[in-house]
Amino acid sequence: MRARRGFTLLELLVAVTILALVSLLIYGAFSGLRSTRDGVGQVSGRYHEGRSAMQRIARELQGSFLSFNRPIDASLMVRQTAFIGHRGSPADRVDFTSFAHRRLDRDSHESDQCELSYFGSPDPKQRGVTDLVRRVSPYIDLEPDRGGRVQVLATDIDLFQLEYLDPYTGRWQEQWDTTQALGQKDRLPLQVRVTLVLNGGRRAARGRAKGAITFDTKVKIPIQTPMDFAGVGALVQ
Repeated sequence: MRARRGFTLLELLVAVTILALVSLLIYGAFSGLRSTRDGVGQVSGRYHEGRSAMQRIARELQGSFLSFNRPIDASLMVRQTAFIGHRGSPADRVDFTSFAHRRLDRDSHESDQCELSYFGSPDPKQRGVTDLVRRVSPYIDLEPDRGGRVQVLATDIDLFQLEYLDPYTGRWQEQWDTTQALGQKDRLPLQVRVTLVLNGGRRAARGRAKGAITFDTKVKIPIQTPMDFAGVGALVQ
């Protein structure tokens, strides 16, 4: 009876090599799928972050207002409504008063009026990265750009740009200031054009990552006339 012949060393090596190659191909396929899934999830998250930021900015800009309701004696003034926007890099800044505050505590001494600011701030954890932040104060005072609390609205931005439509000239302006006689004294822009560009992926060590995500919108400000319950506006003008 003929004895069974086993595998030779060469055959075993070939079999092990084929098995290793198949395993490597399977691992590469799954690794690629996982990387693609993570990349899609990251981009999707950035789109959600950008849309949420733009929706909030639009809602709060729509509530912008000015008021003539202030004492004739300037020494008695304790609050001032304003809308001040100026250029910055990579983020512009705007400080304004708005009817956008949401009172969460029933017993709090707050109203729907508030001070709001949007501006760029260096990321405390990543060098060379700028975040878009939002400042809010439920109390309007004489410093429209100070006080309140600051929170991050969008991380790792490439650009935050604001332009203001002058209802008198029909032209877009890069800056706006309702507190200065040489600016746009006591009048709001008709619209605000908002452009937000987020870095699409992880920022590379040598520069910006590819795939920037751009959001832009135009926000109409419905309250164009300063509030004047006491007829002070006629005295000021």
